[in-house]
Amino acid sequence: MPEPVRTVEALEALYGQPGSASLRKVANRMTPLYRKWIMSSKFCVLTTVGAGGTDGSPRGDAGPVVTELDPETLAMPDWRGNNRLDSLRNIVEDGRVSLMFMVPGSNTVVRLNGRAWLTADADMLQRFARDKHLPRTVIIIRIGEIYTQCARALLRSGTWSGTDESAGLPTPGEILAEQTGGEEGGKPYDDAWGPRAARTMWSDPD
Repeated sequence: MPEPVRTVEALEALYGQPGSASLRKVANRMTPLYRKWIMSSKFCVLTTVGAGGTDGSPRGDAGPVVTELDPETLAMPDWRGNNRLDSLRNIVEDGRVSLMFMVPGSNTVVRLNGRAWLTADADMLQRFARDKHLPRTVIIIRIGEIYTQCARALLRSGTWSGTDESAGLPTPGEILAEQTGGEEGGKPYDDAWGPRAARTMWSDPD
């Protein structure tokens, strides 16, 4: 196996010092321009850590994916998912979170690190009501730092190039069938997924 890099000193010797701009762009609260950027994002990746390890979870909404409660605090409703609760368990156990906010067409990613907790407070849930649907909980995020991420990763990958590269990829149903020896999944799972998602976009079915 390749030899690992074992110390921070060895790591820093490989890369050198960060540029001034990468350090001075960091804010510890919402500013007018960071607010404008984050409030334009309908999608982010939420990363958490807990006793069982780390978890990265995609989060999306029909409008801004987070709501500002005050310049140092954001809120994110936890809408219907698969009920694995990986991220939520980690938040209860540890609280450290990172978020990567993205906007289609922009190669900039805005990163936020902080600490989070969950609430099922009725007034907070009601704040995110969609018709008669409410989230089960809301994630409250206390901002530690906000900064822009270098755009090279999205530029290298051509993420927003408009090219559809999905042809030939296995479907969720095919993957489930592989993992269960054909006991679940397959074409019936894939055919049912679209209508099921439409019925349960915001909450469990009535």
